Amino acid sequence: MIEQHFGESAPLSLGVEEELMILDADTLEQVAAVDRILRGVEGLDLPGSVKTELFASVFETNTNVCTSVGEVDAVLPVLRRAAAEAAEPEGLAIAAAGTHPFARPEGQAIVKEPRYVTFAGYGGISVRRQGVQGLHVHVGMPSAEDCWRCLDAIVPWLPVVLALSANSPWYAGVRTGMASNRAPVLAELPRAGVPPAFASYGEWESWVERLTRLGVAEDYTRIWWDARPHPKLGTLEVRMPDQPTDVRLSSAFTALLQALCATALEGSLARGDSSLGDRGRADYVQNRWSAARFGPQAQLLHPDGRSYIRASELGAELLERVGPAATELGGAELLARLDPCGCEADLQLQSETPEEATADVVARSLG
Repeated sequence: MIEQHFGESAPLSLGVEEELMILDADTLEQVAAVDRILRGVEGLDLPGSVKTELFASVFETNTNVCTSVGEVDAVLPVLRRAAAEAAEPEGLAIAAAGTHPFARPEGQAIVKEPRYVTFAGYGGISVRRQGVQGLHVHVGMPSAEDCWRCLDAIVPWLPVVLALSANSPWYAGVRTGMASNRAPVLAELPRAGVPPAFASYGEWESWVERLTRLGVAEDYTRIWWDARPHPKLGTLEVRMPDQPTDVRLSSAFTALLQALCATALEGSLARGDSSLGDRGRADYVQNRWSAARFGPQAQLLHPDGRSYIRASELGAELLERVGPAATELGGAELLARLDPCGCEADLQLQSETPEEATADVVARSLG
């Protein structure tokens, strides 16, 4: 049995992870300087933590467990500012986006920790290409079965979350035509993309235990689906959004995902034909690609399986569906920050060059 702590925190409690880049303040190149960021924040009384990530030119901020999305909204800027203040005397800057517009991921140094070194050796080029950053939102679940039921209900709606959050239109200096380059790059990892159609939490747990026993994966944290149970934290972890540049949007997407989970647990999130059966998985693969390619202008299969509509329209419908839950949870004002007709990739693409896009990202990362 996998250690689990469902129901030990307040219902729908939150924990948020932001993945942020470290840049040379003058050249805006990515710099392998996570050790300097960690030294700079050491000993500070922060409402969360700062940790290493795969690359030494990236770090992750983690909030403490938050009881409300309003608390998340207050905490995220504090963590970013603390990292930025640690960076400044070192001649560094921080930046938030799904990708660095011109850095080559394969040229980034891996953090010299056993878990990362082993992972890079196993995954090869698919791991070396992971120069991408995402927003991960943990939502507290009452029980293991509630967690799986919630995951099964929200998954058909996640491609529209990707479309609205798309924020990685440049990759290694190229304007690729993808609104989110992060999404297809992540899909190169093993055990990535859409969660399979397990019938229950117990069936998922048995599968994970078999993979662990056979040596396929160390544990369930080596499964990189767009959403996954995190039993040791007692949460459903949603990993779909690109990392926002504007920290206020990080709070807004947190509010959206919390309200989406609340609506699912209430049983009032319509799924129609696109639950995680064969048709649902096939629809998801199509929608995930289209959302990554076109952002809010994508055409998506509706979760009810009966129509094919623009992501901006589906986004507006999603915001309306989860509005009552967001109001009850205190997230309605944050939800209003989301524009279903646009995404931050559009802002990056206003720049003529990746260097200009990077400078703009740096300027907007701290508001």
